[in-house]
Amino acid sequence: MDMKKYAALYKNELLKEVVPFWEKNSLDTVHGGYFTCLNENGEVFDTDKFMWLQARQAWMFSTLFTQVEAKENWKDAAKLGIDFMKKHGRDAQGNWYFSLTKEGRPLVQAYNIFSDCFAAMAFGAYYKLDSKKEYAAIAKATFQNILQRQENPKGKYNKTYPGTREMQNFALPMILCNLALELDHLLEKEQVAQLTEGISDLILNKFYQEESGLVYENIASNCTLVDSFEGRLLNPGHAIEAMWFLMDLGAKNGDNALIAKAEKIMFQQLEYGWDKEHEGIFYFLDAKGNPPQQLEWDQKLWWVHLETLVALSKSIRLTGNPKAKEWFEKVHDYTWNHFRDSDKGGEWFGYLNRRGEPLLKLKGGKWKGCFHVPRALLQVSNTLNNII
Repeated sequence: MDMKKYAALYKNELLKEVVPFWEKNSLDTVHGGYFTCLNENGEVFDTDKFMWLQARQAWMFSTLFTQVEAKENWKDAAKLGIDFMKKHGRDAQGNWYFSLTKEGRPLVQAYNIFSDCFAAMAFGAYYKLDSKKEYAAIAKATFQNILQRQENPKGKYNKTYPGTREMQNFALPMILCNLALELDHLLEKEQVAQLTEGISDLILNKFYQEESGLVYENIASNCTLVDSFEGRLLNPGHAIEAMWFLMDLGAKNGDNALIAKAEKIMFQQLEYGWDKEHEGIFYFLDAKGNPPQQLEWDQKLWWVHLETLVALSKSIRLTGNPKAKEWFEKVHDYTWNHFRDSDKGGEWFGYLNRRGEPLLKLKGGKWKGCFHVPRALLQVSNTLNNII
């Protein structure tokens, strides 16, 4: 299939199947916000609201409005989440909770800053379609709070004993790289440049190890490797997703060297993480081939494969590498044949066993919402259209 047909296929799936599923089943028009725990038929099986998923869905509908079509129902859907978050989402210090009841009462404290990261994304995106100063102010205040907490993201909820084995995790710099680009319209250009330059260096020269060709999920606070469960941990999907963030950064700055290095690292993680027996990409691996501590290490997850397709589409557009096209077709076939619900349509399944069979028939839950599937479909469609 040529790239033009892939672009059309992904856009059709986005607009005819996935987005209508969330519009029909997830909007809470009584209390505001969204229900994300949806079974294979789209029925709500739990009404708790997880702040990072509320933010992701508000961002998604805002982005659909600004990038696809200015449809009022998409703006209304975005506002449903934005208003709920603004009213209920933060504690007295401005930190975003992890979860709330359906009415908006706090359930789980603001024990990490990932809710904050996606809240900043959501308000930044919504500001593009409704330029009230309060939306920009919330996005910028949340972003500054993230920067202040980045050295100790969990604060008082950090369970690690201080001073023995202090480590830094890959997830935050990865998200900050994307977040800085998402908030580019609200932040000072010098701040964005300084932040992304520092994060790029950290990812490419500290978390990535040239000798092994691997991106480690955790490194010591002094940026060295640690021979422990956490220190040997690999998450191929995280690393691949980060590489398309860096490719976007390289494209924005006209930095072909950054694009080339990110592409190289992306291929290394994909080749290392690919299951040669059953196909698909492993969730977790141990850098030395030891048994990983995560019992779900060999599961195949939706977001890992979709983010890989985004990264490969960026590679196709930015470098024209034939290797990217070969891998795109391979990952596309696996992803569409295993995660897509060919019987009922709508949103895709999220969790497969190693053989590629659905472990859970849910379409949304505590960790899966209206984000990775529609974002990837939109990204791939837009990216491949740009090379036509």
